[in-house]
Amino acid sequence: MIKKPLLRYAGVALLGTCLLGSCTTTKKYNALLAQKVNLEREKADCETSLAAITNERTDLNKQVADLTSYRQQLASDTTQLGNVLRKTQALYNDMSDSYDKLMKNHDKLMANSALESSKLSKDLTRREEELKKLNDALAKNRSQVDQLSTDLKSREERLNELERILSEKDKAVNALKTKVSNALLGFNSKDLTVNVQNGKVYVSLSEQLLFKSGSTKVDAKGQDALRKLATALKDQNDVNVVVEGHTDDVPVSKGTLGMQDNWDLSVLRATEITRILTTAGLAGTKITPSGRAENVPLVAAKTADARQKNRRTEIILTPKLDELFKILEVN
Repeated sequence: MIKKPLLRYAGVALLGTCLLGSCTTTKKYNALLAQKVNLEREKADCETSLAAITNERTDLNKQVADLTSYRQQLASDTTQLGNVLRKTQALYNDMSDSYDKLMKNHDKLMANSALESSKLSKDLTRREEELKKLNDALAKNRSQVDQLSTDLKSREERLNELERILSEKDKAVNALKTKVSNALLGFNSKDLTVNVQNGKVYVSLSEQLLFKSGSTKVDAKGQDALRKLATALKDQNDVNVVVEGHTDDVPVSKGTLGMQDNWDLSVLRATEITRILTTAGLAGTKITPSGRAENVPLVAAKTADARQKNRRTEIILTPKLDELFKILEVN
């Protein structure tokens, strides 16, 4: 992300460059200054939104994991209760058989001895009490099984809804990748690639396609690619766009277009690309320009080929997850 001092410095560098070249009037200077303030405000808003979405996504992933674990535990508990229910039912049947046998023996022995009859009556009473307790336990177990089944069904419905929304989000991301890829057909795959990573679509454009060495002005071929990308994204209302500028580890020459280091170069390139996208019709409220300098290389080697790959611009397309957050809030 762009830090405020860097953005402020980028704005000052732009103003300084224009003043040194005697290329603007006081009115243009004030307009540029106002534009710098607006960019700082928009950058702060976008950083806050991105942090909130990242936290909410982390919470969501944790809740899905917790629900899955709880669902597995409920299934295990239901299995255990089912085993207890079957054992209780078998015991109940055994007790019923014993009760019938006792009743038959009781009838036979009533004529033999009053004492024996008394013992049998007590035994019968005891067995009846045990049978009643077993019936009570059986009813309680059945109630618990019914409650667990209801809870499990409710949890499954929630989990299925979350899985459905996540599946739709993945489908939307893949559809967005296909749409962007189709819009950018015809460009060299070495200069432009479209990939899906971590639920986001990454459009990576090489320096050769966009800029001359050390320049912040986009070449004609690069402008064509950016305009086609903007056209493809115009109707994507639920997609946020982050433009990341990346450089190699070779420092810029001091004083090059008023830039002090690779931070300036990456930020100015990202801002220039953002300007082209918005001019082509993409809403500025959906775009966040940022510079990463040489800090996120694709290749760690120090060779010319590795540095060429590291000099790139990545346009990151992130779908909004509003519907998913609403489901979580309701439940």
